Amino acid sequence: MTTEATQFKRSNEYLTRPGLRTDHEGMGDRAAKDALFDAFAEVAKALASGRRAEIADLLAQGERPVEEIAAEIGQSVANTSHHLRAMARAGLLATRRDGTRIFYRLASDRVDELCAAVRDVAASHVAGLEQLARAYLGERDGIEVVGREELAARLERGEVIVLDVRPSAEFESGHVTGARSAPVAELRRHLRALPPGSEVVAYCRGPYCVYADEAVRELNRLGFRARRLIDGFPEWKRAGLPVAELAGAGRR
Repeated sequence: MTTEATQFKRSNEYLTRPGLRTDHEGMGDRAAKDALFDAFAEVAKALASGRRAEIADLLAQGERPVEEIAAEIGQSVANTSHHLRAMARAGLLATRRDGTRIFYRLASDRVDELCAAVRDVAASHVAGLEQLARAYLGERDGIEVVGREELAARLERGEVIVLDVRPSAEFESGHVTGARSAPVAELRRHLRALPPGSEVVAYCRGPYCVYADEAVRELNRLGFRARRLIDGFPEWKRAGLPVAELAGAGRR
């Protein structure tokens, strides 16, 4: 049995032990305190894997079936299902069934906030994280960024074209109001509809997503004035800025 499963079992054993008191007589019980803090730790343990952190980042964009999650994180369906069950057991994920397929989503917006906080703490305190990000994202010299509030104001005034360069399923689950879907793999086809020389802002999944960087480089190369949103759609949504969902899109 894994350490994670042992902790989960131990906390539940305390809750189901004979004679458990829930009144003042139980105050100060060492076993009760251990079980309480073990329960807190179960949430952190459920994220104690890079693949699980990646799953949370993916599901912040919208719900996905197991097979698609496995393909995105480069794992087998069996390994991915193991990660998903552990996260669901800790209360981080919820599911729905559609025929034979099981769809996973974040249990609440608070889970997304937790994952964002973990990422921000790592960015501030983990030595070498900036170098790791650079190794993945490449050099960002020449890629200009725009803040959320500035983009919201300019979008409302019709001064800029906003491209959502995530996969179309993620756009359908929720997107910046007024944005156009232009998945990075199909970018050139979508650019035909843009007036030459347009000012364009691209966004994707978040600050560590490569799609927006790739789109900005291509847009600049083709003569557009392009920048990327400083982070991504989940941050835009958490900031309370206008979001839209296509009619008939799957549940979040």
